[in-house]
Amino acid sequence: MNNEQMEASKAALGPDTVDMLLRSHQDALWILENLGVGCKQPEIQQAFEGFAASGQAVVYENRIYITAELVEKCLETAPGVSDFFVPLNSFFIGGTAPYVYDDEKGVGGVFPTPEHAKRIAQIADAHDPVAGMGRGIKLKDEVLQMNIMTENCSKPLYFAVTSDASLERAKEIYAERQDIMVVFCLTRPPLEVNENFSDHFVKVVKAGLPVFISAMPMAGISAPYCYNGVLSMTHAEVLFGICAAQLLNPGTICVHAGYPTIADPSIEYNPNYGLVSHNLLNILMSHLNLILDLPTFQSAGTTHEEHPTERAYADARMGQALCKKYGVHMIRHPFAFLRYLIDFSFEKLQKCIEIAQEATPEDAPEIEMPTYDERAMESLRNIGLGMYMEDPLTTANLGRLFVT
Repeated sequence: MNNEQMEASKAALGPDTVDMLLRSHQDALWILENLGVGCKQPEIQQAFEGFAASGQAVVYENRIYITAELVEKCLETAPGVSDFFVPLNSFFIGGTAPYVYDDEKGVGGVFPTPEHAKRIAQIADAHDPVAGMGRGIKLKDEVLQMNIMTENCSKPLYFAVTSDASLERAKEIYAERQDIMVVFCLTRPPLEVNENFSDHFVKVVKAGLPVFISAMPMAGISAPYCYNGVLSMTHAEVLFGICAAQLLNPGTICVHAGYPTIADPSIEYNPNYGLVSHNLLNILMSHLNLILDLPTFQSAGTTHEEHPTERAYADARMGQALCKKYGVHMIRHPFAFLRYLIDFSFEKLQKCIEIAQEATPEDAPEIEMPTYDERAMESLRNIGLGMYMEDPLTTANLGRLFVT
């Protein structure tokens, strides 16, 4: 652990909230040992089977159970924050919207083009508040998009690799500039490896490329409905990916991109990214990872607005100010995205870059820091891999926690 960061987190968040984070880490270890992660990928299975004889891992019926001892061993070989190429408190143009918002007509749903991708990269490169970029939008041709990003943005990049051709190009880019990450949402709720991506995850890790491991459990659906409940489930899923990477290729750079999310019953249990508590959850995830000395990449500063309204800009200012007040490592989604991260607005991108220059910690709303809720572990023991919508903790906290 990073003891200096531990003290900084206590000063920023309070000792009781840091205690909650440390207990969330222990709960995540319990999840990995007792609930395990479903995985059919043979090389990942084989990597863990090597520790079966010592009792540090069990592979049974395509499910992998990992002990705390093995997790800690894997964390020891993962490079730390000081070795990473992006400084603290960095905002990225990140995420992958399927559509572009037509700012003149005020409607979304425009299919992205290479010209859009080039424009995003050039804006990222030209503005100091932007520390780097992900794709922002998704083009069908991964290699084309990687080339556009590389040619037009000199800052750190992240992108997906889902083909052998894009893997070869990623290896070439990494050899040239050493500041890229390959993004994988390796797991999906409840605690299952996404086998659509697992083969390429293995290939990327074995190639020695830095991996950005995302996971998105939702409080009230796939995780207990409280701060430490959803943090522990998110943390467990990403820790599984970090362990797999370290066993396949020790020393691989792993970015913890756990993205705890809240199911909002007022909008049919969809996520509401404009909540103050959504920003706080992701800031707390960041602090836990920094304490563990893991490079970390969360989500903040976005909105639930469908259009770039004044409320959308107020949400951006609120999220960015909270990040500046409490401190983070890397943040995605703070600039251009609209509701559900579906549309990418260039007008909002430019305006929120300006907001990032202006926002100060004093602009952050006053919040009450959460503490550990003992009921989360009871929920995990009772519900396990099930759905948490009818869990007593969910019904007890609805309307009282995670509210606007």
